[in-house]
Amino acid sequence: MCYTQNRFNALLSACVLSLVATASWSQSLTWLGTLPGGIGSEAEGVSADGAVVVGGSGGRAFRWENGVRQDLGTLGGDYSRAYGVSADGAVVVGVADNAAGQRRAFRWENGVMQDLGTLGGNESGAEGVSADGAVVVGWAENAAGQRRAFRWTASGGMQDLGTLGGYESGASGVSADGAVVVGWARNAAGRSRAFRWTASGGMQDLGTLPGGAYSYAYAVSADGAVVVGGSNNAAGRRRAFRWQNGVMQDLGTLAGGRESEAYGVSADGSVVVGWARDAAWRDRAFRWTESGGMEDLNTTYASLLTNGPFLDWARAISPDGRYIVGRGYNAATERWRWEAFLLDTGFPLRGDVDRNGSVDGSDLLAVLSAFGGSGYRNEDLNWDGTVDDADLLQVLFNFGSGR
Repeated sequence: MCYTQNRFNALLSACVLSLVATASWSQSLTWLGTLPGGIGSEAEGVSADGAVVVGGSGGRAFRWENGVRQDLGTLGGDYSRAYGVSADGAVVVGVADNAAGQRRAFRWENGVMQDLGTLGGNESGAEGVSADGAVVVGWAENAAGQRRAFRWTASGGMQDLGTLGGYESGASGVSADGAVVVGWARNAAGRSRAFRWTASGGMQDLGTLPGGAYSYAYAVSADGAVVVGGSNNAAGRRRAFRWQNGVMQDLGTLAGGRESEAYGVSADGSVVVGWARDAAWRDRAFRWTESGGMEDLNTTYASLLTNGPFLDWARAISPDGRYIVGRGYNAATERWRWEAFLLDTGFPLRGDVDRNGSVDGSDLLAVLSAFGGSGYRNEDLNWDGTVDDADLLQVLFNFGSGR
């Protein structure tokens, strides 16, 4: 503790002149535009600080950073799409065509797109990546042409995660440390079921909502404990679910609607995003919390949506729950243009460890108490895997902001 206190004192002295108190928090909606020639765009992933967004536009994977759109190219073919990004925004994963026109899982870093191969078949696709960019998950064909969920690392290559007794599977999400993988797999009856995989326990069938026949998992919390996705119910309607400790919870729909599906979850599992149909059968982006239930983002952030635009799908959320990305209709550009969006909800504030709406002494104490420990929790504010100087500085630079 003596070392930690000395470190804190040094950091405090170094940045005390930079502490600027701000009142409350700001909210913003940024339309990300399209790549040249693209008629629309969709966002699929966002970095921890909201500075980097990835997705697809005009048949090409893109990486957007602070207003600049970058075409990530292909593996020699014509098509690519990005589905996930590491916490620091440096590693992007997705699918791209090779010169033979085959879809292949890729991992992009420092301008280089790497073909991750297959499980003996022709095609593959990457859909999720760990916080540090080291573990990639997705689907790949085996020698028999069957799709199988995979987990890839540079040292171990592509690992077949198996099925639930059926013939195919696919992985969609991975925990922050890469240890827990979620997705869908066929069971012996040929039904698609959401799964949660670990090295020690293998593939676990998460079941369905009461009376349902199928389910799909799309995302998982940082520690692997909370899984979200979609399942049909006894009436055959798709419903967003949140699974924890063996219990699958129906997150409901918007008022008057019947269907929904969850695509993203915050690091602590408390905030879920996706799409839901409203009473007019329109798809609308939603956010769900235990206290607030399911809310239409178009209603909550109506002040940011003027002159006709709307948000129809939320695809991902930053670890702290502040940034939400997806697809919407940007009426300000041209008629019927679907466009990727970045919604900054303004909460939590940078440095607000305990999520109480202000950056104060309790946040400093929280980081100091966890200093030097492993990250991927609220005290690890930059989501680099360690609670360290960078996290202390984030609290200090924002100290005094909030309510």
